[in-house]
Amino acid sequence: MEPSSFSALLILLLLVDTTLSLNSDGLSLLSLKSAVDQPADGSAFSDWLDTDPTPCRWTGISCMNISGFPDPCVVGIAISGKNLRGYIPSELGNLVNLRRLNLHDNNFHGSIPSQLFNATSLHSIFLYGNNLSGPLPPSICNPPRLQNLDLSNNSLSGPLQKDYLKNCKQLQRLILARNRFDGEIQAGIWSCMENLNQLDLSSNELTGSVPDDFSELKSLSGALNLSYNHLSGKIPKSLGDLPLTVSLDLRNNNFSGEIPQTGSFSNQGPTAFLDNPLLCGFPLQKTCKNPGQSSADNPNSGSGSENSPVKGMSPGLIILISVADAAVVAFIGLVIVYIYWKKKDDENGCSCTGKSKFGGNEKRHLCNLCHLCSCACINGGFGNQDSDSGDPEKAERGKGEGDLVAIDKGFTFELDELLRASAYVLGKSGLGIVYKVVLGNGIPVAVRRLGEGGDQRYKEFAAEIQAIGRVKHPNVVKLRAYYWAPDEKLLISDFISNGNLATALRGRIGQSSSSLSWTTRLKIAKGTARGLAYLHECSPRKFVHGDIKPSNILIDNEYQAYISDFGLNRLITITGNNPSSGGFMGGALPYMQPVQTERSNSYRAPEARVTGSKPTQKWDVYSFGVVLLELLTGKSPELSPTASTSAEVPDLVSSVRKGFEDENPLSDMVDHVLLQEVHAKKEVLAAFHVALACTEPDPEVRPRMKTVSENLERVGT
Repeated sequence: MEPSSFSALLILLLLVDTTLSLNSDGLSLLSLKSAVDQPADGSAFSDWLDTDPTPCRWTGISCMNISGFPDPCVVGIAISGKNLRGYIPSELGNLVNLRRLNLHDNNFHGSIPSQLFNATSLHSIFLYGNNLSGPLPPSICNPPRLQNLDLSNNSLSGPLQKDYLKNCKQLQRLILARNRFDGEIQAGIWSCMENLNQLDLSSNELTGSVPDDFSELKSLSGALNLSYNHLSGKIPKSLGDLPLTVSLDLRNNNFSGEIPQTGSFSNQGPTAFLDNPLLCGFPLQKTCKNPGQSSADNPNSGSGSENSPVKGMSPGLIILISVADAAVVAFIGLVIVYIYWKKKDDENGCSCTGKSKFGGNEKRHLCNLCHLCSCACINGGFGNQDSDSGDPEKAERGKGEGDLVAIDKGFTFELDELLRASAYVLGKSGLGIVYKVVLGNGIPVAVRRLGEGGDQRYKEFAAEIQAIGRVKHPNVVKLRAYYWAPDEKLLISDFISNGNLATALRGRIGQSSSSLSWTTRLKIAKGTARGLAYLHECSPRKFVHGDIKPSNILIDNEYQAYISDFGLNRLITITGNNPSSGGFMGGALPYMQPVQTERSNSYRAPEARVTGSKPTQKWDVYSFGVVLLELLTGKSPELSPTASTSAEVPDLVSSVRKGFEDENPLSDMVDHVLLQEVHAKKEVLAAFHVALACTEPDPEVRPRMKTVSENLERVGT
C-alpha cells in the first residue's frame, strides 16, 4: 500500500472512532477549541476531550434533556474572562438547542459569522469586551426568541440596518456601546421592539437626528444612552412620551435648540445634556435667545426705524419709568425678605421671652438664643439692638461653657437632665460614639459625641446643623438638638428602637441573625429608597449621604426604615474625628471600643474608591443597590481577597450580574430563607433588576434615587 493511501485510511479510521465516541454537539464545540490559540497550560479546554460521549461535563458547558433528542443537548456556553485569542467558528450555529452564548471579556477577533444565528434557540448572546470587527450580520435576528444582545466594547462598524434589526421583536436588552457603528439611526426599527427595556448606543460614530419612533419604546425602564456620538438637530419632543422612569443620556453630541420640557424630560438632570454647545434651556444653566426679541434690543435690526416706540420717548420719561420700576421691585423684595425671616424665626422657635427649657443659667442662655436668632435682649427682656454689641462666639464660649440648642421647638429637656440620665453605648465609628440616653420622663434619645476640636468654627457648625435639622421625612432620623462647648460637641436625635439592618441581617456578636421575611425586606428597601430620594431631591441642600450601608439604616419595631448619619462628614471635618472619654460629658457618658462589623468600602461605588474623588448622588445609588442585593441574597458584599485596585467591584455585585448573564436559576442567587415564599418570585426578580441597575459600573447609566424608589414602589402592588 502506498504511504499516501495508508495515511488517508488512518485519518478516516480516527474520524470514525471520534464520531462513534462524541455526539454531534461535542463535535461542533471542538471547532471552538480548534479556533482558539491555546495558552501554554491549555487550562481553558483541558477537559474538552474527544473521547467523551457527550460534552456535558466539559468546563463552561451546560446541558439539558430535551424531548426528541436521545442525548442531553448543549444549551449554554459560558467561557468568559479567559483572555482567549482566536475567532468564533461558524460551526457553533449547528447547536440547534443552544440558548446562551457567553464569550465576553476575551480577545476574539474577526467578524461575527452569519451561520452562528442558525442556532435558532438562542435568546442571550454576550460577546462584549472582545476585538470583533465588521458589520452586524444580516441574520442577527433569525433566532425568534432573542432577548439579550450585548456586543459592546468591540470594533464593530457599519450602519445599523433597519432590515436586520426590525425582526428582533422579542429583544429586551440591546447593548452596542463602544464600537464604530456609523451612519444615521434609522426609523422603523424601534416601533417593532415592544419589549425592549435597555438600549445603549453610546460611544459610536452615529450621525443625523434622533428618530421619532424611539418614543414607542414603552417598555424602556433603564437608560436610553446615545452619548458620545455625532448626533445633531433638535431633540424630538416625542422622547417626552417615554416612561417617566427612563434616564436619558445625550451627552457629547451636536444637538441644538431648546430642550423640550414635557413628560420624561422633567425628570432629567443637567448631566443628561452636557457637552452639546448649541443646546439651551432647563435644566442647563443656559437660557435660549428669545425668538421674538424686539428691534430695540437688537443693535442690528434698524435702530432708526420710525416704528420704534423708544424713539418717540423723551429721556426724562424713560428715566421716570425706570425709577418707578426699580422702586416697585425693591418694595416687593423687602416684603419677601421680611416674610422669609419671620417664617424662619418661627420655624426655629427663637424667642426672647419666657423661661428657658434647656437648663443652665436662664438669663445667660436666653441671651445666647437671642444671638442665634438675631434679636436683642437685656436682662432677659427686649431692648435696643445696638446695646448688645458683643461677639456671639465670645458670649457663648468665652468662659468655656456650652449651650444646648433645640432644633425642634416641640422637643424640650434640660441640660442637667441629660447629665443625670442613664447612658448606654450603642456603637462607635469614624463619625463618633453613639449612646442611648434615657431621660427622666422615660423617653430615650440617641446622643452622638463628635470630636473636641473646631472651637473657632462655630458658625460653620451651626449652619450645617440648621440644614440637617430642616430635613423632615418619615424615613430619615430626625435631629432634635445639639450641644456645643469648646471641649464637647453632641448631637441629640430620635432613638430608633430595633437596631440597624446589619444586625437584623447578620445578628449580633454571639447571636444568630433573624430570618427576615420577603415582605419585611421589601418594606425596609422601599422605606430606605424613599428617604434617600428625599435627601437627594427635596432636602435643603440636596444632600449626598456618602456612606449608605446596613449599619446606617435603622429599623423600628414595625420594621420601618430610617436613614441615619447623613450630613455628618462635614461636621466631623469641622470638629475633628477623635471623640474620647474626656470633655464636659465625659463623666456622664461611658466609652468603649466596639468591634467593627462591616467594611464600608464594600458598599462604595467603584469611582468612590479613588482617592480625592468628590461624593455624588450616584455614589449613594450604587451603595443602595449593594444593600438591596444583600437583602435579596443574604450575602455580605465583601471585597475579593485578591483585590489590589481601588476600582475593584465587590464579589456580590459581579457574581449576581454573572448569574443573570448565565441565566442561573433564581434559587442559586436568592437567600434560601426566601425560597419558601413561592408567591414572591416575580417580586424578587423585579427587585434584582432594580439592584442591578443601581450597581451599573458607569455612574451616568445608574438611575436617580427618585426613579429607583418609584420602581420599587411598583413591586408587590
